[in-house]
Amino acid sequence: MTDIIECAKKLYSLEDCVFTPVPGHEGGRNQIVIISRNGDKQYVLRISALGDRTVNDYLAETEFVRFLAENDGPVANVIPSVNGELVEQIEIDGKVIYAVLFAYAKGILIADNGYRYREGASLSEYFFNTGKALGKIHRLSKIYTPVHNRQDYFDKYNMTYIDRLIPNEYIDLKSAIEKRLDSFQALPKNKDCYGMIHFDFSDGNYHIDMDTGLITVFDFDNCMNCWYMFDLANLWIHNEGWTRPEPDPGKRFALMQQCFDLQLQGYKTETELPEEMLKKLPLFIDMVLIENIVDEFECCAREGEAPDHEDIEDAAECLIHGIPYAGIRPQY
Repeated sequence: MTDIIECAKKLYSLEDCVFTPVPGHEGGRNQIVIISRNGDKQYVLRISALGDRTVNDYLAETEFVRFLAENDGPVANVIPSVNGELVEQIEIDGKVIYAVLFAYAKGILIADNGYRYREGASLSEYFFNTGKALGKIHRLSKIYTPVHNRQDYFDKYNMTYIDRLIPNEYIDLKSAIEKRLDSFQALPKNKDCYGMIHFDFSDGNYHIDMDTGLITVFDFDNCMNCWYMFDLANLWIHNEGWTRPEPDPGKRFALMQQCFDLQLQGYKTETELPEEMLKKLPLFIDMVLIENIVDEFECCAREGEAPDHEDIEDAAECLIHGIPYAGIRPQY
């Protein structure tokens, strides 16, 4: 890490800054370093060393983020190096490492505030602003013309890859995934419903300005060409955390819908949402479940560990037995 930081200081002219590595989290793909100047957090250095992505992948991501930022998108911008590069390749001990510098997103994670929203404002504002931020990203995505292309959904989520990734002891799960993939193949892929999306839009990947409520999104590391509804379905699932204290399943489901309705209101102030796609929300929730399962198996493969069935059990049951809405609907 020391060698990489010394290279980064020169590449980004940051010799007068303090570099603070962030402890990694389970399943994390990158090393993150917070960079401060005069006591203020100003930049985030991302170091990618897994070797499973190409410079084209990183360029496609950073060019998209820069486009969003330059068009008033709610994102933390990419900072070019002194060489004018959005992505720098550093060779350490014969291994190529990719470095990208981002502006530090204004505000804080809501988790770091004890899941308390800003004083004097209601949670309704929070849900509305979350949907609005996502809607603005999708609106800009619809007019974005890439220079470098990021992968499409089926480039990764196909049965050739999934058969290789998931052991045959999970044959019922693989059969259920294959059935969903066939359904996804029938979905329209026009510019109104399909384009570059975040693919991991959740409260761990945006900061909230606790003075204004504005949201700044970061970590587009998983971005790809996919249906815009995937990001919305991911939002729907993450609302479960806000409703967990409610013991009655019917009331809990209704609360989740209330949160989602507020997010949709914010979203629709920025871009249109085809009604026929919104009606397929349960199918896109299944798409999110598949992503979660695939990610778990990928993490285990990277760590050389056997998958823990408990980590995928709930999602697998929903897919295998056709239980909609991630199993949160009252009748289930």
